Amino acid sequence: MAFIKIQNVVINTSYVAAVKLNHQTSSGEKSVSVLIATPKFPLFQEGTICQNPQELCHSEWIEFTGSAANALQDYFTSFNNVIDLLPQHQESSII
Repeated sequence: MAFIKIQNVVINTSYVAAVKLNHQTSSGEKSVSVLIATPKFPLFQEGTICQNPQELCHSEWIEFTGSAANALQDYFTSFNNVIDLLPQHQESSII
């Protein structure tokens, strides 16, 4: 488990489900978005079964711009943190 601090936000990297790099806001500003997924701990009652898997976690996209976006871009593209499974020229063919 690791923690990263971006401005006044501390993120437990164990809960990072996805990252959108090189994204833009509606105003055209560069942004990086991080999807945080945290487990929900429902109270279990005898005889009840969770029918909906979405009830098991809560997720939320957090968007960063400016220097925070640059720092996250650097962190999540660092060789020590992320292994790039596809060569650069193949990424454009993925949706």
